[in-house]
Amino acid sequence: MNPTTPAIATQAAVRRLPRAALWLLCLAYLLPGALGRDPWRTADITAFGFMSELADGRAPWLAPTLLGRAPEVDGLLPYWMGAWAIQAGTPWLPPDLAVRFPFLLMLLVAFAATWYASYYLARDDRAQPVAFAFGGEASRTDYARALADGALLALLANLGLAQLSHETTPAVVQLACTALCFAGFAVLPTLQWQGITGVALGLAGLTLSGAPTLALLLGGGGTLAMVATPREADEATDNRVRPWLGPLLVTAFVAAWASGLALWRWRIDLPHLDAARWSGLIRMLAWFTWPCWPLVLWTLWRWRQQWLRLRSPSRHLILPLWFSASAIGTSIATGSDDRALLLALPALATLAAQALPTLRRSVSALIDWFTLLFFSGCALVIWVVWIAMQSGVPPQPAANVERLAPGFIHSFAWLPFLFALIATGAWGWLVRWRAGRHRAALWKSLVLPASGATLCWLLLMTLWLPLLDYARSYRPLTQQLAQALSFDGCVESRNLSDGEVSALRLYLGMDLRPTHPSVGCNWLIARPGPDPSSVPAREIWHEQVRVHHPVDRHEEWVVYHRLR
Repeated sequence: MNPTTPAIATQAAVRRLPRAALWLLCLAYLLPGALGRDPWRTADITAFGFMSELADGRAPWLAPTLLGRAPEVDGLLPYWMGAWAIQAGTPWLPPDLAVRFPFLLMLLVAFAATWYASYYLARDDRAQPVAFAFGGEASRTDYARALADGALLALLANLGLAQLSHETTPAVVQLACTALCFAGFAVLPTLQWQGITGVALGLAGLTLSGAPTLALLLGGGGTLAMVATPREADEATDNRVRPWLGPLLVTAFVAAWASGLALWRWRIDLPHLDAARWSGLIRMLAWFTWPCWPLVLWTLWRWRQQWLRLRSPSRHLILPLWFSASAIGTSIATGSDDRALLLALPALATLAAQALPTLRRSVSALIDWFTLLFFSGCALVIWVVWIAMQSGVPPQPAANVERLAPGFIHSFAWLPFLFALIATGAWGWLVRWRAGRHRAALWKSLVLPASGATLCWLLLMTLWLPLLDYARSYRPLTQQLAQALSFDGCVESRNLSDGEVSALRLYLGMDLRPTHPSVGCNWLIARPGPDPSSVPAREIWHEQVRVHHPVDRHEEWVVYHRLR
């Protein structure tokens, strides 16, 4: 019995969320945006470029490069995974499609690890709800399963997860490894060797994905959390080995391993302490972690007697607090903002789930009504704009699309339309189901947020996908280039970003080479800039054509031909 717990849950409130519905929701979130689209600017196409270089044998496996330039993120594992997928998919799959499958698997690992972390943390003695005088309180297993379902729904509902989790970047691998390490610490008092394995894989993956410092923070902080755990958690292991000893040794080994491979990098870039900078960070944190952050604040308030207890804080609160604070602090300290903030979402979702058994009925109803209005409105806007693109009615959205994406020609496709129609119908059925049934279910307040976020993401990746590809990929720019000129032999590049180099190789198959006097190619593609060095010598090169992206005028290429 836990006399200080604010949680109240009856056995009727922890009814099982149907597994088929949960799996279907996860698949509806996973697949759209991962299949059928072009790599987007800039991080998505840039990471693909380094993977393609490794797969084609143009770069060493221990030092990935693109035209001799090293990646901004030093991790090796994400680029290896993409390169192996390209090699395994050749010649059956396009390379930009093949690289998505291992990253889909990483996102699935993050989902599963978040569920198990929340499940085992909720089984702690101090996490249990109030025991009723005449019985009827939730059983430990059913209560933990209900909170784990709620944590997974909270993770899916986060607005910041959608785009970044569907890219083929090191951030997705870091997300999976962070969640795996989090789950390892969560299960450690109950399943000792499984927990140590999860911590080891998570910390090693973070180290090889370009985040050794964060791995050290999570490993060290998680170990301290295990030391501060009350004695009851140690008894689950029959005192064979203290729970903190395994992760301590793993953390020390990973730190020595990172030092041996020279993986440490100084990336501290503290923001200026001005109001505008901090205001921007707060706004980004608010929308990126919505709707988790209000529930997290509620959890911290209602459970304050447990996590503020300095001598013996509760593990189910301290552990996710440390993981989320480490990721948020890394985001602020390194200037990487949203991609580092992505790593906080599994722990924040676990904290948000702890609020569910403490919510009043009025608060739960407020969440449902706000979610219903917000996501229904978003879905309506997506449908109206799509109808305007198809028919020109209503005229104002059609005019806005023409102004923002000049030259875009929309075409009707039956399969995406059917998926969007089915998803919209399912949303309507779910709203009716939520209003009429399962009113006592503990996870009920997060069903609509998770389903609404999934619905809007699916609609964007079906109805709006051609428009988004047109606006966010390099394909329109490379098509203009292919229509203007035909290239023979090698092509020199000057001032092109890694993403632009990757796009030229992917879409046009160019033999791009860095500018050097000994190269001697007949063609040169440059990106104009204020620096005089960006303009090649007129006595050597003659300007042939200029092309620019139809949506972004700053994306401009100038093609030169060598004078004979």
